[in-house]
Amino acid sequence: MRKQLKFLNAITTLHFASSFKLLSTIVNKKTTVLITDEHVYELHQSKFKGYHCIVLKSGEAFKTQATVDSVISQLILLQADRTYTLVGIGGGVVTDITGYVASIYMRGVAFGFVPTTLLAMVDASIGGKNGVDVGHYKNMIGTTNQPHFILYDTTFLKTLPQAEWYNGFAEIIKHAAIKDAAMFKQLQQYDIAYYQKHSADLQLLVQRNALLKGKVVVNDPFEQGDRKLLNFGHTLGHALENQYQLSHGEAISIGMCFAVYASQRYANFKQAAAVVALLSQYQLPTQLSFDPKSTFDILKMDKKRASSDIRYILLQRIGKGYIQPIALKDIAGLLSVYQQLN
Repeated sequence: MRKQLKFLNAITTLHFASSFKLLSTIVNKKTTVLITDEHVYELHQSKFKGYHCIVLKSGEAFKTQATVDSVISQLILLQADRTYTLVGIGGGVVTDITGYVASIYMRGVAFGFVPTTLLAMVDASIGGKNGVDVGHYKNMIGTTNQPHFILYDTTFLKTLPQAEWYNGFAEIIKHAAIKDAAMFKQLQQYDIAYYQKHSADLQLLVQRNALLKGKVVVNDPFEQGDRKLLNFGHTLGHALENQYQLSHGEAISIGMCFAVYASQRYANFKQAAAVVALLSQYQLPTQLSFDPKSTFDILKMDKKRASSDIRYILLQRIGKGYIQPIALKDIAGLLSVYQQLN
């Protein structure tokens, strides 16, 4: 099934419940470069025959400008020109790097994604945010540029490590918490094992989340309003992720737990226990011993900071997120108190 996201100056076509074989009908093999990582390449190398292929080292540690420079050098060796298309095949690190390289190589070439992790399918590949980290600072350098297409082949998930399922469900729970109370209730009825066994339900869940995020981004492509809600759990999460070498899902789960704690303080939020319980139900951590001071020093450089405030994403109720400006000094105090409680 095909759906289109229509942005101001771009259209992204989403190919749901599809097959990787469809890629050869979307792009020209001779002028297409697949960018993937060593894990995906090792597992699925036979699918990539006939394409130019650039293989990256796996992991967030390699989501750096040095990796981008290496990819660009390889594109030059291939004599890739502006008629070429780059296709990122992998998780969020691969899609972020591919979109960034495509945005800056020869001042811009076409690109698309084949996400191979649940997190990339429901979140990282959608929305046009591309970039790399700088030290502990997540996504500090990058561009906003929409892919031409996203091809969803959930058979890639059959080789997904169990820990990566947790990462994906962190973002799914985030979407439910801020925008979809009905999906939150649905998630409460099942668990990861259920979705792993029921592929049709998994495909519907992927589609529901991709379209939820896609609709938000179409209405607010440059994060001036509602798109900020997608950062629920990410402000603290990003400050913890690289510092404590957490997976993205683990970090965002901790960030959501802190956000619902803050929501109790600022919005009299009554459903904090339900959010924490659902995260635990999907095998995500809900507590972490962290240093409030060093964490705050990273958090205060968050891109959502405006002068001495951060536009923090909190919950009024499940399914209804909102933006709450919080003074940096108050966030420092909240972090200290929260760490003592946990």
